[in-house]
Amino acid sequence: MGIKNQDISAEDLIKQINSLKQKREAVILAHNYQPPEIQDLADYTGDSLELSIIAAKTEAKVIVFCGVRFMGETAAILSPEKTVLLPVLEAGCTLADYATAEQVREMKKKHPNAIVVTYVNSSAEVKAESDICCTSANAIDIVRTIDLSRPIIFVSDYNLGHYAAKITKREIILWDGCCPTHALLSTFAVQRARKKWPGAQVIMHPECKPDVLELADFVGSTSGMLRYAKQQPAGASLIVGTEIGLLHRLQKENPDKTFYPASDYLICPMMKMTTLKNVKDSLEKMQYVVTVPENIAMRARAAVNAMLNYKGTPKKSTPPSPPAEKAKGETEISIGVE
Repeated sequence: MGIKNQDISAEDLIKQINSLKQKREAVILAHNYQPPEIQDLADYTGDSLELSIIAAKTEAKVIVFCGVRFMGETAAILSPEKTVLLPVLEAGCTLADYATAEQVREMKKKHPNAIVVTYVNSSAEVKAESDICCTSANAIDIVRTIDLSRPIIFVSDYNLGHYAAKITKREIILWDGCCPTHALLSTFAVQRARKKWPGAQVIMHPECKPDVLELADFVGSTSGMLRYAKQQPAGASLIVGTEIGLLHRLQKENPDKTFYPASDYLICPMMKMTTLKNVKDSLEKMQYVVTVPENIAMRARAAVNAMLNYKGTPKKSTPPSPPAEKAKGETEISIGVE
């Protein structure tokens, strides 16, 4: 008779993970949309680019990125000397898959004078075809001061690009792509949530559809929403229009406030794939290693660095964009990494 498989408790798995983490000299990163137990396990929790930058500054030799494939690629691009592990090989991103490098090249041929602004939620190959990357926190600022004589191709989230175009009053060539999870949020769901929790503010991610964003009291990245929640008075209640995983961190950091999901269907199945056992196996077996060919990594790194080094100052030859009116709930957004 063989030895029967026995379930390992979460407590034992965490002990094994911590032991392996020390042995491998590793750092564990968890995106804000990961399951609660993964967020609690991680050394750092945050947005994808924010985490990659943090990891690059650590002394860790191994990065365990609890997220999806493009996040692991970004970490590998910014930390070429470190080993990057993705605990679940199948964890991809539908939004990132909406654009391929070949499609971007074809679009550039159609608009040869255009600047390609690419959302960080994209593959390394697509970043390599881009002039500058952006995040959901700084997309507006990146777009706002691009030379007015240059068309802008925004890859690959239509909703984020539409929101940036609306705020900046710029004409943008929008990509036909979206995050399926955020696209699920409807005006009906938001209106129903407002009736269910009267008095609660509605905060949303700019990946939501344009008509839905019109109903928000505040629009911002996940880190922007985290900051906004902290600024609210004790006893405040907020309806959250983004992937449901963010509510764990919001409640953890704001125990004196109440948070409700704008819809119970805002769940990304890819983000929920990671388990404690996956993390343990990843460290134990050093799987699955994320690699980016250097010729692609070098060009993708240039697009990311163009954003990180961006100071928000227009070229002298470029007339400044006229100040745009703030949309409902819009706050000043810094050129950050959120």
